[in-house]
Amino acid sequence: MTTPGLPLRQLLMSLGEPLVELQAAPAGLDVPVRDVSILDPEDPPTAAAGELVLAIGARGRAALPALRAAGRARAAAVAVKLDGPGQADALREAATEAGVALLSVRRETRWEHLDSLARALIAGPDTQETAVTDAGDLFSLAQTVAVLTNGIVSVEDTSSRVLAYSRSADSDEVDDLRRLSILGWQGPEPYLSKLREWGVFQHLRGSDAVLEIDAHPELGIRRRLAIGIRAGAQQLGTIWVQEGSQPLAPHAEQALVGAARVAAAQLVRRRRELSADVRLTQTLLTGLLEGSTGPQSLATHLGLDLRRPATVLAYSAAPAGGLDPELSRGEVTGLISVHTAARHRSALLAPIESRVYVLLPELPPGLPLATLRSWAQEVIAAAREHLGVPLRAAIGSTVDGLAAVPESRAQADRILDAMGRGGVDLEVAALPDVQAEVLVSEVLALLQERGGLRDPRLTALTVYDRRHGTRLAESVLAWLDALGEVRVAADALHIHPNTLRYRVRRAEQLTGLDLAQPQQRLLAMLQLRLPEE
Repeated sequence: MTTPGLPLRQLLMSLGEPLVELQAAPAGLDVPVRDVSILDPEDPPTAAAGELVLAIGARGRAALPALRAAGRARAAAVAVKLDGPGQADALREAATEAGVALLSVRRETRWEHLDSLARALIAGPDTQETAVTDAGDLFSLAQTVAVLTNGIVSVEDTSSRVLAYSRSADSDEVDDLRRLSILGWQGPEPYLSKLREWGVFQHLRGSDAVLEIDAHPELGIRRRLAIGIRAGAQQLGTIWVQEGSQPLAPHAEQALVGAARVAAAQLVRRRRELSADVRLTQTLLTGLLEGSTGPQSLATHLGLDLRRPATVLAYSAAPAGGLDPELSRGEVTGLISVHTAARHRSALLAPIESRVYVLLPELPPGLPLATLRSWAQEVIAAAREHLGVPLRAAIGSTVDGLAAVPESRAQADRILDAMGRGGVDLEVAALPDVQAEVLVSEVLALLQERGGLRDPRLTALTVYDRRHGTRLAESVLAWLDALGEVRVAADALHIHPNTLRYRVRRAEQLTGLDLAQPQQRLLAMLQLRLPEE
């Protein structure tokens, strides 16, 4: 049997500007929305009558096939993410021609969040009651509590971030605290300060009882009830019920007690699911960085745009101090995560062996290198100040899309490798800063790996020093680095110039080297930089 569906008008009122914005509605706003479908960019564009089609990963002209297919199938609407006003104009024209509504989704919105919310709204109150009984969606629970209490409901976590909310047909019923919380997905700080001052959060942390908060018209706050969502002694969140134009129902407090218990089970289950989601994200991200997994899986999973610029930052312990695996690894990763997320909402972290990689997808075109450098420097300063851990960071190349992310990671690794071999007096480096050092480092790595490329006379010189406690090789290298300036090299070694001249002649006599020959000087400058084996 075909479900009647939810009018597009009501769906838009419930979702509101925090998530979507109407761009075109050629068939009007009374079109029924009966279901939600997700269109993967790798799948052929298809739709069904009455569907809200979530066009994941399709931006700009790439969304045109989805719009045309939705129009042919008499779908209710297509939701896309836009990069700029030029895209909106082209897609609005296409949507009008296809006869299907076009919704633009805010860039920071997670597709799975929009999918869950839209399905709960389309299901309606009757289905929502069943969903609550089965510990279903939090939005269903919020709507059911709104019906039972005659109020306006929101569910928040312990950081006052909005997890779900009931829909309200009359915007005049909603007070400032509710409105600003929904728009920002977090309670505004001035109001939160007042709640802390009144002891509201302290009560919710330590009690299972419902708390009543009086109206404060001067602050734009109406009367509301609140109860902590708890699992044993741990608080998981809060349910808030704001009084609207009608008084709250007589049994509102009792309904809240039951709702808090249902929500606790829901949040515990959600945490388990989130843990599984985090593991999947880490697997896909690690695979992309290592080049063993293509970009499409990660892009689809997280709703990322494959074609937007991306960069990889890599962090590792500085030579001055290693990471204590028992203490620092998790703390450093957490610190990097927090600081990076504050600068780039979509940042993703992947600890791989001794390094921590940060993928910055969907960067704005033309983002200056200086900006990335300052972000990395902030992390290093914070790690030094708060954890006492010295870090260094490498900035990989900014690539044109997710498919080229392994190239950016490889460049960041090359830079860190060069920094690890010494000779780079920087905490944060990009390739333009250390181009020569990186190339010399890689040549040295090749010499170290392939003994057949080394000059045996230079090898014999280092062996002689080790056996006799002399410093001939060090003196030759200092002389070469100073371009033959004896006094400069002698000062660097803190020896007399005549001593340096003697050591260079002695090295030539022992080995048969002729340092007057450019090729022999070049090879000596490289090979004598190898670490002793």
